[in-house]
Amino acid sequence: MEIKEEEASEEGQHFLPAPQANDPGDFQFTSIQKSPNEPQLEFILACKDLVAPVRDRKLNTLVQISVIHPAEQGLTRYSSTEIVEGTRDPLFLTGVTFPSEYPIYEETKIKLTVYDVKDKSHDTVRTSVLSEHKDPPPEVGRSFLGYASFKVGELLKSKEQVLALSLRTSDGGKVVGTIEVSVVKMGEIEDGEADHITTDVQGQKCALVCECPAPESVSRKDNLPFLNAVLKNPVCKLYRFPTSDNKWMRIREQMSESILSFHIPKELISLQIKEDLCRNQELKELGELSPHWDNLRKNVLIHCDQMVNMYQDILTELSKETGSSFKSSSSKGEKTLEFVPVNLHLQRMHVHSPHLKDALYDVITVGAPAAHFQGFKNGGLRKLLHRFETERRNTGYQFIYYSPENTAKAKEVLSNINQLQPLIATHADLLLNSASQHSPDSLKNSLKMLSEKTEHFVHAFKDQLVRSALLALYTARPGGVLKKPPSPKDGTEEHSPQDPPPPMRRQDSIPHHSDYDEEEWDRVWANVGKSLNCIIAMVDKLIERDAGSEGSSGGSQDGEKDPSLVDSIITHPKEDWYEQLYPLILTLKDCMGEVVNRAKQSLTFVLLQELAYSLPQYLVLTLRRDVVFSQALAGLVCGFIIKLHTSLHDPGFLEQLHTVGLLVQYEGLLSTYSDEIGMLEDMAVGISDLKKVAFKIIEAKSNDVLPAITGRREHYVVEVKLPARMFETLPLQIKEGQLLHVYPVLFNVGINEQQTLAERFGDVSLQESINQENFELLKEYYTIFMEKMPPDYISHFQEQNDLKGLLENLHQNIQAKKRKNVEIMWLAATICRKLNGIRFTCCKSAKDRTSMSVTLEQCSILRDEHQLHKDFFIRALDCMRSRQTQGALNESDDPETGCLSDNKPTSRHFYPVALLLVSSHLLVVWLILSLALLLAKYQ
Repeated sequence: MEIKEEEASEEGQHFLPAPQANDPGDFQFTSIQKSPNEPQLEFILACKDLVAPVRDRKLNTLVQISVIHPAEQGLTRYSSTEIVEGTRDPLFLTGVTFPSEYPIYEETKIKLTVYDVKDKSHDTVRTSVLSEHKDPPPEVGRSFLGYASFKVGELLKSKEQVLALSLRTSDGGKVVGTIEVSVVKMGEIEDGEADHITTDVQGQKCALVCECPAPESVSRKDNLPFLNAVLKNPVCKLYRFPTSDNKWMRIREQMSESILSFHIPKELISLQIKEDLCRNQELKELGELSPHWDNLRKNVLIHCDQMVNMYQDILTELSKETGSSFKSSSSKGEKTLEFVPVNLHLQRMHVHSPHLKDALYDVITVGAPAAHFQGFKNGGLRKLLHRFETERRNTGYQFIYYSPENTAKAKEVLSNINQLQPLIATHADLLLNSASQHSPDSLKNSLKMLSEKTEHFVHAFKDQLVRSALLALYTARPGGVLKKPPSPKDGTEEHSPQDPPPPMRRQDSIPHHSDYDEEEWDRVWANVGKSLNCIIAMVDKLIERDAGSEGSSGGSQDGEKDPSLVDSIITHPKEDWYEQLYPLILTLKDCMGEVVNRAKQSLTFVLLQELAYSLPQYLVLTLRRDVVFSQALAGLVCGFIIKLHTSLHDPGFLEQLHTVGLLVQYEGLLSTYSDEIGMLEDMAVGISDLKKVAFKIIEAKSNDVLPAITGRREHYVVEVKLPARMFETLPLQIKEGQLLHVYPVLFNVGINEQQTLAERFGDVSLQESINQENFELLKEYYTIFMEKMPPDYISHFQEQNDLKGLLENLHQNIQAKKRKNVEIMWLAATICRKLNGIRFTCCKSAKDRTSMSVTLEQCSILRDEHQLHKDFFIRALDCMRSRQTQGALNESDDPETGCLSDNKPTSRHFYPVALLLVSSHLLVVWLILSLALLLAKYQ
């Protein structure tokens, strides 16, 4: 099945007019009995003894399937088979499937129309509604042979659910052959002997056999409600292909949209708005600053408020989006949809073969994460970020330089403060509550939790960055500006409030100041620990007195307590526990508040430096990075949920998930030419940023099973909710909330004609460097996998897989620098599947290049893993890529896919004039050829 635009993915919804599709009216129809989430009806077709309109003509046959709703007289074209050439007894490899939501009943009539196709280039199948008794108009390049019709109930109630129907001409008289309709039930065990029908398909003898039993039907796993909350509007295709031993395997393709296309961006934007509002408030609470820094702060706040307003407007517009659950490629340049990924779909292949267990193969297809609205005139994120950081590091400016690592550290400490302070306050209140209840055990537990959180809190401020930031903030206060720059010999300076403040300079380090007391921060910071020790001592005394023990059971902790604090504790009656602990808790909160206030202000001042430099450019880069990351994250969350769902009963995968992490492999098909260079640069950064994402699986407490996101730009946690029955099957580590990490890798190979230009006249170094960098990441994941997985698992794994050899082969192909080396894609995909990873395939819009790659990969899997007959590889590929089997979309107006019919010349040979201008020789050749063509035209 080709990955197509919105018309294809909504195929099942548009076959019937809306009133017919959703409202059966006052008629009572018999529904088809089916398993949940399974297609309502699937059947395959074969013709016999067709009569050619012209004697001795070899027929090229196609069957058009149309549906007549029982309450209406309109005939709706539904789908068609592939074209079988050169035989009067065609056996079609493409079947017919009606998805679970399609309005089909036992009374529904299905019409089968057989055509002889003379010119395949003109054979297109449109979705339209005709009168029941009116034949479709003749189309260019094909002729009508005959038709037959039947009711669905007749097929289901027939013997062995097989119908043999006579094909008749349009007047209903002459019989021109027979068409056989056979119901398909994938994965079911058929009773009795296998029914063999020998058919000649392109000279190959194949036996059509009934379905063989599968040890475990994969489709049963689809009967889970939480997956239905993620995937929508499935489009199914059915195929049957011969194996090497002349038996049949059956393949069901399913392409589904995901509502996560919009849900994840909305969650992410909401989180980013909260983060930016919090940062803006912290900037306002920074306190009094000198005029220079105060003006910078005001300017920063103006721009940041505008940024927040823009994000809020985008979120409002996204909330209004209804209907389709994905963004089409025609909308990729819309500002309000720029956070939404392009054409995000699940492409699933379910294989049922005679000898092997049923198997599922999933690929997530999505347009390359890129900021299309902002354009690529100046390149993508990879180039823009490098240029920005280089200029920031090397250009003198009125700010204090902090490296990206220090800025990220400041954000991390601020985040830890915001998380730990309310937790400590909560545990302190729980301690007081235990004291009021006079419960020694509860008091001990509450004290333990309070001690752990307070120790984490104190540890967060041990970083030297906090000290340097405090000094930097001191110099930015009114009256705190240095009189003169520090000399290498003497780091202290005199301060004169009367002197005018000199202009600030870019500084790689903060100078010492004679009036600044560095020990003051140490005293404030140490007071938190002293307050905690006082509480511990008091609790020990209270519990000892309550137990009537006069020994010093807490002697082992005396070294941690201030003796003066212990000696100052006055024992009180038991009923005064609350009164004795309350002032100590209050002191702890006050000391903690003082530390938080100072640390927040100093670290916020660090963030001000990042914002103050090249303010508009920084915010534009932040927006671009948020846009690209949002698109990448939506695809990642969709892939993670689907992978978790399909591997939920695989203990090896679950152990790998919490022990090693999850490999996420992206296959890029972008060229290194023109705008696609910028797209690739955006995509590389967006996928790399996914390393800061972790997953956490929690039990769903309601029917809402959509994932939720917490965290900040430097670290996000995606909470995936599972129903209780599924959650209980998970390993203990995952149930206890262990974070599950991902390892994203990207391998890109340009394959279109633009890549040919890039390789001949341009530069492919970007692609080469990306592939080399990500190979190192893939090798690192493999090393961790081999080190952390249990020895028994590794030994069994190595017996079945030669991953070391595959990695060496991949490395050799990357180093070879061969043009359009698709071997890189195949090797990376194979390694990913063997390591239980998630597969993504991306091009500019996730349409033609993506569909070509996915269908080729699927047929390769059928050949290598399921014994697809070697003589049917190309035909299987043609079936999956056939536009006739998918409603035959007209794509002549699509700038990416190009022309598919003869009414538009191909554009692959029309090279841009700008390229010719690069070389005077090329320009001369172009002028001569143009003149020759012009003269030939007039002659």
